[in-house]
Amino acid sequence: MVNPEILEASKQWLSPTFDQDTQKEIQNLIDNSPEELTDRFYKNMEFGTGGMRGVMGAGTNRINKYTLGKATQGLSNFLLANNTNKELKAVIAFDCRHNSKEFAKIVADVFTANGIKVFLFDDLRTTPELSFAVRHLGCDTGIVLTASHNPPEYNGYKVYGADGCQITPPNDGLIINEVNKVSFDQIKFDANENLLTYIGTEVDNAFNKVSVENGTFGNVNRSNVKVVFTALHGTSIMSVPQVLDKAGFNDVHLVEEQSKPDGNFPTVKSPNPEEPEALAMATDLANAVNADILMGCDPDSDRLGIAVRDLDGNMKLLNGNQTMILMTDFLIQQKKAAGKLNGNQFTATTIVSSEMVKVLADHYGVETVITLTGFKWIGKAIADNPTKDFVGGGEESFGYMISDFVRDKDAVTSCLLACEMVAHAKANGTTLYQQLLDIYKEHGFYKESLISITKKGMDGAAQIQQMIADFRANPFQEIVGSKVKYVCDYESSIQKNLITGEETTINVPKSNVLIYHTEDGTKLCVRPSGTEPKIKFYFGVKGELNNINQAQEVEAQLDQKINNIIETLQLK
Repeated sequence: MVNPEILEASKQWLSPTFDQDTQKEIQNLIDNSPEELTDRFYKNMEFGTGGMRGVMGAGTNRINKYTLGKATQGLSNFLLANNTNKELKAVIAFDCRHNSKEFAKIVADVFTANGIKVFLFDDLRTTPELSFAVRHLGCDTGIVLTASHNPPEYNGYKVYGADGCQITPPNDGLIINEVNKVSFDQIKFDANENLLTYIGTEVDNAFNKVSVENGTFGNVNRSNVKVVFTALHGTSIMSVPQVLDKAGFNDVHLVEEQSKPDGNFPTVKSPNPEEPEALAMATDLANAVNADILMGCDPDSDRLGIAVRDLDGNMKLLNGNQTMILMTDFLIQQKKAAGKLNGNQFTATTIVSSEMVKVLADHYGVETVITLTGFKWIGKAIADNPTKDFVGGGEESFGYMISDFVRDKDAVTSCLLACEMVAHAKANGTTLYQQLLDIYKEHGFYKESLISITKKGMDGAAQIQQMIADFRANPFQEIVGSKVKYVCDYESSIQKNLITGEETTINVPKSNVLIYHTEDGTKLCVRPSGTEPKIKFYFGVKGELNNINQAQEVEAQLDQKINNIIETLQLK
């Protein structure tokens, strides 16, 4: 039995406002699939602070022509209301997913129907290139049609401001209000083709040029670095090989089976470079050609996974925190070597990422800005510190950004930087992994892990909210034998010292996140995902590495400690 309110909402999609195929799809659900109908209409697809992401199909809780049209109409209304007597411009990119190209044209049509000039990429392009293109073309907004590393049935819509960063306060809230005001019959779909311009090579060349300028340092032998790269069927094939070649890395081996863009992602369970399974074919090729480094990007090329040779010569996948630590250390050292480290530099990371980033930056006298989860907050940190020199920033979810020519995760330039780091390590008679262990030896061995629990549908969403409410109402007093010293509740903006009872204010925007810090340096974060039906648990522990030959033993101890926490929380 379908809830009467849900049934009424679905019947509205049988009106002439919606095309015949959509009406037919909804009528079939009404007649035959009450559970599916409920899932599609129990809520509206949320236009959140970064856009939308969800399963494709007809209905208010799906990605489709009408939910995308509503979002674009609301965004158009905001731009028109706040930019009088000005020619408005938007740039649109799309990834390899099913319907992405078609959705991109629909979004373009709504913009042009509202009198907004549109630059639309002629083929799939990476998210970092879209971020770059916003400022390069002098646009007021940018859109990329992508669902990042989600399963094939997903698609999404990310919104960028004039600074090339995903929309941030106060504009995000103002745009959301405008989107929520729009009814489906108010969407303008009748395009003005005179306002549409297709773009491609010129922007590619400009992006590739600045990527090489920011991802390479000095004269070093790049031809002796053997690279394996996989695009995981995504957009990175349009940029990464070209940028590597332009920089002088010409011994690059592509995983050909994964080089053709394909929204089905046929060779992987998940096109996510955070997952070792996704890089299995790349690992096989790396071993076959004796590569120094292997790399893989997610479908829209904002996330990067890399593996390098460990002390025994085996390929070892680095986690996002480790990659971030290596890149941050390298970039700061390059500033120092060039005599540009003058106390005006800063790096950035997020509240759920490794504590080691700040430890490392402090060592060099570089400020660390710690933001909420999501790269839009790192982009905002750049805008909030216009007189300071941004070195680079990253988060645990395999994302990094070098300098500020892109204002989002940039796996293209990060791929280049990873290879550049290998080239410099080789020139110094060492390896990237050896350098990571040297950092651990000097500053402490930090190890992190993540568990995501999926809870789909209306009941799942309620379960996730109840789980975090229970954690909030009953804070841990200790975690695997170590007393909890601080509980940071980002929803109430209060950090409480459980030992002294002292409370202090957290000076970042509110968010539904809980973080525990224990006396021995253990860190536990709990937060619901903003883009997927998941609740996420982030774990961070610390040990001491006195001799790099003990690295494997120390890492095993830290992994065991994380497993003990997971078992204590009954997350397995």
